[in-house]
Amino acid sequence: MSADPLHRAGAPQRSTTSQPPSGSGASAIEVRRSTRRRRTVSAYREGDRTVVLIPARMSEAEEQRWVTVMLDKLAAQESKRVLGDDELTERATRLSAQYFDGRARPTSVRWVTNQNTRWGSCTPAEGSIRLSHRLQGMPEYVIDYVLLHELAHLLVPGHGPRFWRLLDAYPRTERARGYLEGVVAADRLPHSAPTRGE
Repeated sequence: MSADPLHRAGAPQRSTTSQPPSGSGASAIEVRRSTRRRRTVSAYREGDRTVVLIPARMSEAEEQRWVTVMLDKLAAQESKRVLGDDELTERATRLSAQYFDGRARPTSVRWVTNQNTRWGSCTPAEGSIRLSHRLQGMPEYVIDYVLLHELAHLLVPGHGPRFWRLLDAYPRTERARGYLEGVVAADRLPHSAPTRGE
């Protein structure tokens, strides 16, 4: 799964762009088929697009299978990377520009370790946003959703219809909320005590 230019080389026989399968972090997927490629499949992010490079001889079914495999690999790779506070601030600025026309302008965005019952918080009067350290390692689209949620509070303090209309602009809102609800539900599952000999 290389992103270096050598793996992008080769005349593509066919290139298709489609919407991603549910759960992917990219807004579009471009599949490039190459006659030079014999066996290897690779993928990389190019802005909001994911490019998957496959051999030209692959069937449509193989293409779909490999796109799913490569999206999962990219997501796993990205989830291991922890963003620093500066990167969080840059990300919040980008998200505000993309979804809120730059109207939400936080003065600070940082990770905190004292939020164990909420994913993030915002103090609109100060313009400060704090994200729970528990989000670290989760998929980027989930972190983006929480950032957008807190950015929206800089524009609308409560959780009324106007607030949720702002978040409707983010295409992965429902998926991210489902992911977070799943994490909360998993934490509530009873953990069985080890039996003798374990």
